[in-house]
Amino acid sequence: MPVPRSDADARLAAVQPPDVPELLSNDPNAYAWGVLRDRTPKLITQTRDAHPYGPSQRRALDRLLEEISTGTVQPLDSGAHDQAAWETWGRDYFGRPWADVPFLWWESYFYRRLLGAVGFFEPGPWFWVDPFDSLKSAELRDPTLEADLAALDQVFELPIEEQAQAKLLASLWGNRADLGFRVGVTTEHPEQAGLVADDSVRLWSFLRTGAANRVCVVADNAGRELLADLVLIDHFLENALAAEVVLHVKPHPYYVSDAVTADVVACLRRLATTPGTATKISRRLWEAMGDGRLTLGTHEFYCAPWSFHHMPADLAHEFVQASLTLVKGDLNYRRLAGDRDWPPTTPFADATAYFPSPVAALRTLKSDVVTGIDPATLAELDASGQAWRTSGTHGSIQTRW
Repeated sequence: MPVPRSDADARLAAVQPPDVPELLSNDPNAYAWGVLRDRTPKLITQTRDAHPYGPSQRRALDRLLEEISTGTVQPLDSGAHDQAAWETWGRDYFGRPWADVPFLWWESYFYRRLLGAVGFFEPGPWFWVDPFDSLKSAELRDPTLEADLAALDQVFELPIEEQAQAKLLASLWGNRADLGFRVGVTTEHPEQAGLVADDSVRLWSFLRTGAANRVCVVADNAGRELLADLVLIDHFLENALAAEVVLHVKPHPYYVSDAVTADVVACLRRLATTPGTATKISRRLWEAMGDGRLTLGTHEFYCAPWSFHHMPADLAHEFVQASLTLVKGDLNYRRLAGDRDWPPTTPFADATAYFPSPVAALRTLKSDVVTGIDPATLAELDASGQAWRTSGTHGSIQTRW
């Protein structure tokens, strides 16, 4: 991990992870097992087939597939640009079976290895070419997206409090193609019923008091979800719920759909192609970036294999300066709470007490980690027989300050 730059920095960064077992991938009944044994090999094959890579890249992808299927975790090749960092981060894990190291760690390292296999970091013809761009840009070309963006005209006809909730839910469920911005324009709200925890009233109350002068939004996915995030950010700025918003994105491609700066630009341009409200939002956000009310942030830590308990001091200072940090998505939730076997009734406030600013988490549940569920709700969910933690059918809005 990066070394703090002063004693004050050290106090911010020296957070002990919770004494709760980390999730591994060696239980055939666990969600992480399926990610390692099924999803990850398929992603290697899809990446290999989706690009006209040369023999060296194809061989490297094949070796990675064999390693995660039958081998042990191997270090980066000598001379890799970030070898020193990963040598430190992986000293407890190299040489062990992939399934026997923490889920969050190996999954992050897998994406680093995948990028290395296709030559992303090395000078040459594939240098800095996003291997996931075709998947992300496909969402922005989806013909059904036009109806969602056009529905923004209807959303902006709603009373302001209904507008706010519609945009919040669209941001939460943003990567689900069947919802998008039409949330809130019908009389039925199945997306609200799908929440296993809902602190939205508390969140809006906090924002309307004027307490959130500077809001930091930690983005998750590109495509539809990022479009919805930008609409929500526009709402914050236009309704004086925040004087400044900092949108944090990944420094380079990660976890297939994670947003980078290029995705923000693509989404602003996509909004501008739909006449009416969508175009107005794009124009307002473009102007907000020009005058500094909306800025972009990033940090190498966002592609490191750790929870936020390990964040370096300079990133912790970013959050200290925020009146509110809004954490988006499942991966960021895992990093916020820690990718650990929490009892689901553990208060969200307890799991996130270390975080250096007031924090809210918007999440579609797609992994085992969950906190802040009241016992009655938990009993009902468990009795349903559904894989409610991992199916993407449930979500949560949780706050702590």
